Amino acid sequence: MADSPIRVGFVGAGANTRLRHIPNLRALPGVELVAVANRTRESGARIAGKYGLQRVEDDWRRVVEAPDIDAVCVGTWPDLHRDVTVAALRAGKHVLCEARMARNADEGREMLAASREAPHLVAQLVPSPFTLEFDSTLASMISDGRLGDVLAVEVHAGQSFVDRNAPLHWRQEAGISGNNILSMGIWYEAMMRWLGTAKRVTAMTMTAVPRRRDDHGNWHEVKVPDHVDILATLGGGGVAHLRFSSVTGLAPQTELWIFGSEGTVRFEPDSGRLTAGRRGDRELSEVAVPAGQRIGWRVEEEFVNAVRGREKVTRTTFEDGVRYMEFTDAVSRSAATGQTVDVADL
Repeated sequence: MADSPIRVGFVGAGANTRLRHIPNLRALPGVELVAVANRTRESGARIAGKYGLQRVEDDWRRVVEAPDIDAVCVGTWPDLHRDVTVAALRAGKHVLCEARMARNADEGREMLAASREAPHLVAQLVPSPFTLEFDSTLASMISDGRLGDVLAVEVHAGQSFVDRNAPLHWRQEAGISGNNILSMGIWYEAMMRWLGTAKRVTAMTMTAVPRRRDDHGNWHEVKVPDHVDILATLGGGGVAHLRFSSVTGLAPQTELWIFGSEGTVRFEPDSGRLTAGRRGDRELSEVAVPAGQRIGWRVEEEFVNAVRGREKVTRTTFEDGVRYMEFTDAVSRSAATGQTVDVADL
């Protein structure tokens, strides 16, 4: 498909699909937006009208099976990611799937297996966005030895007070979100880019509001935690402490610390500030990230280029998706059993 049009269909059109995927794909030369199937035909019609899609489908299977569609963008909640992705790949369609990959690692592995059965098709996951402009710099600081041996990592995310009266959110429904907890998977995916995978985890979780009403007033048991603390051993021998929470009101801003035997790095995603210092320094100093290394968000461009055979997907592969889902599953097992759990790898 080096020069022919790439015709895209959308299954689900959540916030990220409307904010990024649809407008960014539409702006690329040679890309046609063909069809959308959303949760209701009415919402699909609004999206089609606003963004200029050619038609609306009542059933996502009609998008996947349509002969005039070459690629499918999966923008649903995680509970449909596996079914839509596997069906699309088996129908000969390239796939761009929204993160998180799936509800659990088993579903992720099914998606990976389907992609390996069709190696001529592009299978890409939407990447964690927090560190895209800094990934190259962080990776080089670790790999070239500027920090020495990585000994400890700290990630703390969340500054909100618990809202006991808020209605049930889909991310709090285990049947929809699965084992995904808050921003845990997004941060772990980013960390894998420069630190590799974790080997073992010990986790404790808390659900501050065990029951919530849905939009229709019906009560539901909440099984997705509001707070998780994780201790993880990294492949290089260091230890990570990760905290993700929706109950830590007025906590310090979200930040990442990497402590090495010879240097320290601090990353503040809210301000986009990267600072570092080495043994003998009195304080951290700003790290200048060259413009050429601030790659940033280019998900849709990467996907289209991969379909045209011009580059390979790096952000994010299905293999890496399974890796972060295995971590997610290990955290859930550890929290449920009170035991330290090994993180499975491919």
